[in-house]
Amino acid sequence: MKRNAVVLSVLLVITALSTQAQGVHVGIKAGANLFKVDGQSFSNEFKFGYNAGAFAQIYFDKQWGIQPELMFNQTNYRTGTDFSSIYPTGLNDFKGKLNYLTMPLLLSYRPVPVLSILAGPQFGILLNQDEHLVNNGKDAFKKGDFSLVGGAQVNIANFMAGARYVIGLNDINDVTSDHKWKNQGWQLYAGFRIF
Repeated sequence: MKRNAVVLSVLLVITALSTQAQGVHVGIKAGANLFKVDGQSFSNEFKFGYNAGAFAQIYFDKQWGIQPELMFNQTNYRTGTDFSSIYPTGLNDFKGKLNYLTMPLLLSYRPVPVLSILAGPQFGILLNQDEHLVNNGKDAFKKGDFSLVGGAQVNIANFMAGARYVIGLNDINDVTSDHKWKNQGWQLYAGFRIF
């Protein structure tokens, strides 16, 4: 129910803002994620994943606007060699992946037309659940994620390319409340505006 309320709220905000906008564009984008699950007993190395989805650019004037997106994001992770000493039913040196449907709602500032500075919140819904991380079959990760996103994007005609950093703000550990796990990492992407 919370997920539906978040999605509906984001859609209502976007609709309300787009009615006041001076320019609206829609496009698609894809790229690579270099992410990790940050927390005690996880490997500290970043792992490659991918991202793909759609975006809108809603401009209020020549410099300010918003860029809402609907993205598929993959986070690959690896547990450390001491994972089972902290979580007795857990697996050491285990490689897994988390697939999220994410909805960034980014404020866009363009100091010059070819450069956008982007920042804002990102809401994520976990699409898969890795029940093999802990041997008792319990869901190891919470269903939702809330992050802060910041980065820069180059815009040339209908094409764009950018880099951003994503840092998780909430604990995604659903095994215990003793240790916090958070998603974080870099995204690189390219895309183009359809109209």
